Amino acid sequence: MGSMRSAQSAEWNSVSSHDRVKRQLSVSSDSKLLDDDIREETKVILRPRKPPRPKSEVLLNQGHAAEHLHRRTKRYSAFGGDSPFGKSEAYIKLEQLGEGSYATVYKGFSNLQNQVVALKEIRLQEEEGAPFTAIREASLLKELKHANIVTLHDIVHTRETLTFVFEYVHTDLSQYLERHVGGLEPRNVRLFLFQLLRGLAYCHKRRVLHRDVKPQNLLISECGELKLADFGLARAKSVPSHTYSHEVVTLWYRPPDVLLGSTEYSTSLDMWGVGCIFVEMLTGMAIFPGVRDTYDQLDKIFKVLGTPTEDDWQGVSQLPGYKQHRLGQYSGRRLGLCWPRLHDVAHGEAMAAALLQLDPQRRLGAEEAMTHRYFEGLPGKLLELPDGDAMHSHAKIKDRERYMDVLFPGLVEEGRCEDPLSKRKIYSCPCVAKHMICFKMVCDYV
Repeated sequence: MGSMRSAQSAEWNSVSSHDRVKRQLSVSSDSKLLDDDIREETKVILRPRKPPRPKSEVLLNQGHAAEHLHRRTKRYSAFGGDSPFGKSEAYIKLEQLGEGSYATVYKGFSNLQNQVVALKEIRLQEEEGAPFTAIREASLLKELKHANIVTLHDIVHTRETLTFVFEYVHTDLSQYLERHVGGLEPRNVRLFLFQLLRGLAYCHKRRVLHRDVKPQNLLISECGELKLADFGLARAKSVPSHTYSHEVVTLWYRPPDVLLGSTEYSTSLDMWGVGCIFVEMLTGMAIFPGVRDTYDQLDKIFKVLGTPTEDDWQGVSQLPGYKQHRLGQYSGRRLGLCWPRLHDVAHGEAMAAALLQLDPQRRLGAEEAMTHRYFEGLPGKLLELPDGDAMHSHAKIKDRERYMDVLFPGLVEEGRCEDPLSKRKIYSCPCVAKHMICFKMVCDYV
C-alpha cells in the first residue's frame, strides 16, 4: 500500500510545478492565503488587444460582413455558445447572505430558470483584472460536474463586477454544527462523510486539489445533500503556477506536513481536513483549534498523535519547520481516548486513525476511504452511482425500500407534495428528534 501511495504522489509531483444564512457559499476570508507568486499575478490581468487583420483578409471576407455584424451584437454565455445567459438583467438580487475579502454573496432569483440562486459578486478594481482566485474557481467549476460539488450556472461580467451564479444551497456544515451542540447523530455523520469523499474522489481523479477543505466550504441542502464549494484556492494541472504554497487551508484543518513547510503535497492535503471534519461532526467541536501560530497548531496535533521522528515519518526532520527546540515531545494516544464518541460507531476510531496520519504517504485516499469498513451499513450500489446522481436519488438502486430504511431509519412516506420548482415527492420522518437530527425531509427525485 505504501508503494502505491508513493506512486500516486510521484504522479502528482510529475505534473508541471503552478449559509436566511450568513456565509452562503463560504465567501472565505482565507482567500487571502494566496501564493506569493499569485499575488503578483493578481495585480493586472488584462485582455490583450487584438492585432489588426491584413487588408487582403478584410477583402476576402466582405461577403460575410452582414452576418458578422449581426453576430457581434449578441451576448454569449460564459460557457460558450449563443444563449440568453451572461446578462445581469437575467438575475434579481434578494438579500445579502455574506461578505468576504473579495466578494459579496446574495440570495437571488433567476428569471431564466425561475428558481432561487446564489450570486457571488466579485468587485473589480479599475485597471486591474479579476482576482486570480475568481479566475481559478471559474476555470475549475466549469469542468467539475458532480452531485457533491456546487453547480456554477452562469457567469455575468460587467465593468464593475464579475458575478458567479451558483445553485442556492441553504446552509453550510459550520452553521449546521453550531445549531447542533454536542455533535451530529452518527448515522448522519456517515452520510455526510460519504458524500464528502465522493466529491473529493471525483476531484482527485482529475488531478484537482481543493486545498481549503473546512466546514464553511461544505454546503448542506434541506434534503441532506453535501456539496463542496469555494474552489478559489484549488489547484489543478490545468491552472498552472510556479510553485505550491504551504499557505493553504485554514489553520485548524491544515495537515502537519504543510504546517512544517512542505510544498510537495498531493491529495493527502485534502484528506487530513476530511479526518478533522469527521471527528468534529461526531464531537461538535474542532479537534485541533490552534490560536497563535503554526507551532501552536502543531503542538495540539502532536499532543494527540505524538511528535514524529524519522523512524515513523521518513524525511520529516528535513522539512523547513522541523525545529526540535520549538516542538514539544509527546507520545501518541489512541484517538478513542481523546474523543470517546468515536467508540459510539463501528470502526469510527479506525476511520479517524486512517485519515489522521502524520505521514502524508500513509494517509487514506478518498476513493479508498469510500470502501472502508466504517461504511459497511450502506448499500454497495452507492459506489456505482453516476457522478451526476445524488445519493438520495435512488433510480439507479433497485432495492429502494431497503435503501431508504438503511439510510433513514423510521422514514415513512407521508404523501406527495408537488414542489413547483423541482417536482419532487417529499418523504418526512415521523420521529425527527430521535432519528433525524439533520434531515427534515428527504427528496426522491422523479
